[in-house]
Amino acid sequence: MLRIGVLGAGHLGKIHIKCIQLIESIELIGFYDPDDTNAAQAIERFGVNRFDNFDELLNEVDIIDIVTPTITHFELAAKAIQAGKHVFIEKPLTHTVEEAEELVRLSEEYEVKVQVGHVERFNPALLSLGDLPLHPMFIEAHRLATFNPRGTDVSVVLDLMIHDLDIVLKLVNSTVKSIQANGVAVVSKTPDISNARIEFENGCVANLTASRISLKQMRKVRFFQKDAYISLDFLDKKAQVIRLYEQDNLPSNTENLMELPTPDGSKYIQINMPETEPTNAIKMEIETFAQSIETNATPLVSIRDGYEALKVAYQIIEQIEQKAVKI
Repeated sequence: MLRIGVLGAGHLGKIHIKCIQLIESIELIGFYDPDDTNAAQAIERFGVNRFDNFDELLNEVDIIDIVTPTITHFELAAKAIQAGKHVFIEKPLTHTVEEAEELVRLSEEYEVKVQVGHVERFNPALLSLGDLPLHPMFIEAHRLATFNPRGTDVSVVLDLMIHDLDIVLKLVNSTVKSIQANGVAVVSKTPDISNARIEFENGCVANLTASRISLKQMRKVRFFQKDAYISLDFLDKKAQVIRLYEQDNLPSNTENLMELPTPDGSKYIQINMPETEPTNAIKMEIETFAQSIETNATPLVSIRDGYEALKVAYQIIEQIEQKAVKI
């Protein structure tokens, strides 16, 4: 059985502790957090063992789960990797792209697994698509949230948009050709609302908007491709798939099939609402990470995935900062 230790017992750290306790294949050895209030709450709620320092915890586990402020990620992850430990690390991967590059190098040198906590990969809406062929040529994403002081130490690009960047980069699977971006710091010292237009080498264009000063919550992504329109609602955990068929290539299941007259003759569209199953996404991402270690497989959200999302995020942030200087 794999042994795991958690670094950080704040809001998200406590959620990780709770979820790990539900996973039968992993033994939670304990946690380390220098904050006495966080630590006392975790001990009271979950009856978990608190370690006095990071080194002591590191010596007792196979996996380190890093749920600490982003600025601390690199130092903690590098130390764990160099100790031969596998690492689960919350998004964003690191505070800088250079730190992320070094972690990628270290993970390869020490031959350990590293998974980044891009939790939306485990959202039921996305999972419901299964093996549906996805070849998007236009993507529109909106991730809106009401204001919450927690997380405002970083740009909304790193706080919210990075979720959609990770999904888009994975599904498009093409090199980024160009980026146009803008953003405004309304309440915080860093941008609270941002829009980015990303063009890929294969011709796909993604238009992403993220805001943490909205009056309503929204987490939607829409994919447009030659034969389909796919809509994902990550908040309500629902998916809608509209497929286009030619007369000579109709699906075997003709339920919800409707004729669509066109200048080139009749085509047919089919509207499906894939079934979504309730999941505990954080539990699932940690569980699948453990499975990747046991089977020596690449984690579902690899360290390179986390690095690529971070790299594009900082390209967006750089453009926003450049435009802000000119104003």
